[in-house]
Amino acid sequence: MIRTSAGRYLLYGTGGGLGYRTSTDRIAFTAGGDAFSTKPGWWSSYATEAWAPDISYQGGKYLMYYAVSTFGSNKSAIGLATSGTGLPGSWTDQGTVYTSTTSSDYNAIDPNLFVDGDGKWWLSFGSWWTGLKMIQLNPATGKQLATNTTRYSIASRPTGTKAVEAPYIVKRGGYYYLFASYDVCCQGTSSTYKVKVGRATSITGPYYDKNGVAMMNNGGTPVLESHGSIIGPGGQSIMNDSDGDLIVYHYYDGNDNGTPKLGINLLNWSSGWPVAY
Repeated sequence: MIRTSAGRYLLYGTGGGLGYRTSTDRIAFTAGGDAFSTKPGWWSSYATEAWAPDISYQGGKYLMYYAVSTFGSNKSAIGLATSGTGLPGSWTDQGTVYTSTTSSDYNAIDPNLFVDGDGKWWLSFGSWWTGLKMIQLNPATGKQLATNTTRYSIASRPTGTKAVEAPYIVKRGGYYYLFASYDVCCQGTSSTYKVKVGRATSITGPYYDKNGVAMMNNGGTPVLESHGSIIGPGGQSIMNDSDGDLIVYHYYDGNDNGTPKLGINLLNWSSGWPVAY
């Protein structure tokens, strides 16, 4: 979700494609069309649908990174589209950014663009297998920088379940904060999804949680977990708004037959660590 200069919120999410919602108050959202009126032809090599869109505004245009894959597969691709308005049907396909195959030890899904204060662009991504990864991008193309082809590892669960995905990075107070979703999503009220965070003094890590445990060793300080009727919160993004930083996520409503819903909470950073309220 982002907020335009006119004060309108634009939100893209997974579900029947790259679905669009818009709002003026963060409460009432109106549904719109899919980001793409016509699916790019290259998608068919990986799947028929795209998911996990990441929308931002850079250099006078909207950018959307997204994943094309099937559930549970790591034959995946991250694509890029650009738009002058950010509205459904206005997106121009820019092709693939990064891919993975069934022999890869990572998964090219769940992308997130981070633009640092020094002008460098970074893309974090990944799910399961050996965890979350990061590459440096060329700001001119939005694709991998030819002079730095390193694939950095930023979070992993080396023992037990490999369930970590959906990275999102923000910078605050000299630290880079890595938010990620842990455990299992998309199982209705049986979902165990939750959001954890770690921080680092360098964009490429190492990231540590509040207790000093490395994110590469299953670390992560809880930010949002199931509580009351809010079940399996995750798929998070962080957005700076006029009243503070927001965490935007999906969850299942235990009071509404497990209906999937959008959650938006403010974050309190007073302790140096994000606390949702």
